[in-house]
Amino acid sequence: MPPSFPRTCRAAWPAPPRSTTASRAAFRLCVLRMLLSRRQAFPRECRHEIDHVLFSLFLVSGGIQTFAGSCGTLLILDQNESGLRLFRSFDWNDGLFDVTWSENNEHILVTCSGDGSLQLWDTARAAGPLQVYKEHTQEVYSVDWSQTRCEQLVVSGSWDQTIKLWDPTVGKSLCTFRGHESVIYSTIWSPHIPGCFASASGDQTLRIWDVKTTGVRTVVPAHQAEILSCDWCKYNENLLVTGAVDCSLRGWDLRNVRQPVFELLGHTYAIRRVKFSPFHASVLASCSYDFTVRFWNFSKPDPLLETVEHHTEFTCGLDLSLQSPTQVPNFLIGFFIQVADCAWDETIKIYDPICLTMPA
Repeated sequence: MPPSFPRTCRAAWPAPPRSTTASRAAFRLCVLRMLLSRRQAFPRECRHEIDHVLFSLFLVSGGIQTFAGSCGTLLILDQNESGLRLFRSFDWNDGLFDVTWSENNEHILVTCSGDGSLQLWDTARAAGPLQVYKEHTQEVYSVDWSQTRCEQLVVSGSWDQTIKLWDPTVGKSLCTFRGHESVIYSTIWSPHIPGCFASASGDQTLRIWDVKTTGVRTVVPAHQAEILSCDWCKYNENLLVTGAVDCSLRGWDLRNVRQPVFELLGHTYAIRRVKFSPFHASVLASCSYDFTVRFWNFSKPDPLLETVEHHTEFTCGLDLSLQSPTQVPNFLIGFFIQVADCAWDETIKIYDPICLTMPA
């Protein structure tokens, strides 16, 4: 079950509109499934309860790579103009909570699970994991592959209150980071600074770490509630955003963390995941247990750009494609940025938010 979920988790909501899967560029998508229901049809929407969805970093001929799962199944989906199809499926003996793609190999990814282990998979092979890393003593809720090509490192965050650093070519962790006083929900590398990553925890803090010192650089008391997600701005090495159970998003400038540089309000339940746009310096997206995805521009007086309500259960996974924006055929409107989200209503939605359209 998700952390800090609302009590009325299955309220009656209107039926969602049909998802738009206008795929103008082939790509691959990776999805984490939550429950055991096994339906073999994969039409325009993926029919499994889903915890996370992630675009591939690589443009893959003939489709998308996504991934879902969390009662033990990793799904690799291809997408083209006719919709989604199952490319490959991997089973694990416990729930899968997060996934991260390799930065230098389009077939390699790492998942983390409820049994305290990480799994290294090769999507080009139908066999089980290439390697299993088992050192955490409780659920591993977050995993991320370093975004700086000079280092091939993975960081994992666990409910055992520790963070571990891994080299996928080595069978054991390189070091362990301690300091959080509650479960760790999110760990993510800086896209700017080698060896630097952030973590968010149920102890209400955002922390910045340096692998060279194996110690914490900065502790930010970011909310007065559990923090479920954090992300780095792709255009500013000092700017991060946090999303918490108090329904707020807050931006933090690491040069002065006494006050947030922005606060975004609008969600009505806990914020499960937050992502900065890879193409807009001040735009970000968030998904919540209030069943919505919201798009924001924190530089505007009215920061809420768009609210998307097309799920009927907790919206838990969210990603923005890193591929170049795709251009509409008539060249009149502009360029679309593709978004994927997923929820416990057993669907993945892939769409182009109007607010993220870039002028031609």
